[in-house]
Amino acid sequence: MGLFDGLMGNASEVNIQEVQKEFSNILSSTESIEKAYKLIRDMFIFTNKRLILVDRQGVTGKKVEYHSIPYKSITHFSIETAGNFDLDAELKIWISGTQLPVQKQFNKSLNIYELQSVLAEYVLK
Repeated sequence: MGLFDGLMGNASEVNIQEVQKEFSNILSSTESIEKAYKLIRDMFIFTNKRLILVDRQGVTGKKVEYHSIPYKSITHFSIETAGNFDLDAELKIWISGTQLPVQKQFNKSLNIYELQSVLAEYVLK
């Protein structure tokens, strides 16, 4: 992922094995990472049990908030594909008890349909 993509709000997929190792201390013993995406310093991680939003704060990024969203709390979601002039794909996730969705943008190289499939697999159980 280039710096320009990061500044424009785009996220890109990261290596699952590296993320599994880095975040093993917050995963349950029966939890595994399915997909992970990075947005500058922040990440969002799809496991087989929940969605984890990782928010690195401060100048150094040492302060980290881990926001865990069980899939059963997701009421609905949508994707918007990239177009010819709008090069970003977008994912919106609505969580029970909130009015505004969690929104994430992805660069055109990401397969937004694959991301939607991962989310659908767990939300629609």
